[in-house]
Amino acid sequence: MAGPAGAGDADDLSGSLTPLTLAAGRTALGGAGVLLLAVAAMLAFFTTANGGILSASRNPMAMSHDGLLPQFVRKISRFQTPWVSILMTSAFMVTIILALKIDTLVKVASTMMLVVFLLVNLAVLIMRTSRIQNYRPLFRSPMFPWFQVAGICLYTVLIAGMGAAALLTTAVFALLGLLWYVLYVRARISRESALVYMVRKAVSREIYRAELEEELREIALERDQVVHDRFDRLIQNAAVLDLPGPIDPEELFHKTAAALAQRLPVSEQELFRLFVEREKQSSTVIQPGLAIPHIIVPGKELFDVLLVRCREGVNFPGREEPVRVAFVLAGSLDERNYHLQALMAIAHVAGQHEFMARWLAAAHGENLRDLVLLSDRKRQH
Repeated sequence: MAGPAGAGDADDLSGSLTPLTLAAGRTALGGAGVLLLAVAAMLAFFTTANGGILSASRNPMAMSHDGLLPQFVRKISRFQTPWVSILMTSAFMVTIILALKIDTLVKVASTMMLVVFLLVNLAVLIMRTSRIQNYRPLFRSPMFPWFQVAGICLYTVLIAGMGAAALLTTAVFALLGLLWYVLYVRARISRESALVYMVRKAVSREIYRAELEEELREIALERDQVVHDRFDRLIQNAAVLDLPGPIDPEELFHKTAAALAQRLPVSEQELFRLFVEREKQSSTVIQPGLAIPHIIVPGKELFDVLLVRCREGVNFPGREEPVRVAFVLAGSLDERNYHLQALMAIAHVAGQHEFMARWLAAAHGENLRDLVLLSDRKRQH
């Protein structure tokens, strides 16, 4: 009887230990899982922090390039690392982390990000409303401007709800930024805001070429990785004629001959004769509103481009629509191969979306050059 009784006791003991064993196993597995997640979280944090420092450090370096910070900030090591900028960014981040409580730090960081988002929406409103010719964003903005207005209102509400400490700290950063601009930046740079540009455009039709346009053109070229070829260099130095109209082709050829005679070793009379003879051979109007008068001139290694706009139009015989855009080419016989390349480049430029509307709306000759320089045609190198 002892045997069965002992067996029963063993069965009872086994049954009573099984849940404990399972619970202990689950606890061990849970502890390992917590440890594994903690290690993964730390690795992710290190990666994110490293990436944040590397990306944030590029901002001071870029600001130094633009003259907004001292030149030493842009220094890089032999490994092409902006070490000064990285040290400055890291020191700033460590100082802020040590100076603020964690909850205040989170709220301040969130508030400043919301301020950035608000300013981005405001910038979109200003830039698109100003209609600056060289501002060419790659993104679309559906239902403009209502999304931007709604975003500004929403971000304002969220910022207001961040609490007094976060708002006060953000205000201190804004004040420091304003002092830095007044004491250091303003005397070293010359900028024209898009808001001022928009207001000036609204009150005056005589808009001079602003530095903002030049800056936007360079940004667009860098963004699209455009490397200028020979045609671009010709356009940069090309003469521009903005003619009153309406006029006839003969008057157009007189004016283009006079402009080219100052740039080529060919007389004005000879250039005019060549233009007239070329037009008699076949019309140089290649599509409604666009003409490319082109001639071969005596000499060697000669080639020049002239940009012409006539808003009221040049009335070519047999054409229902007057010519408002003209690219005038003049080159020597040894440049005949490049002559064809230039014609193809012009065809690509004129084929850009809304080219004619942009050409006619351009404020002045520099904008006409930019229309060509910013085109996405394939460059020849």
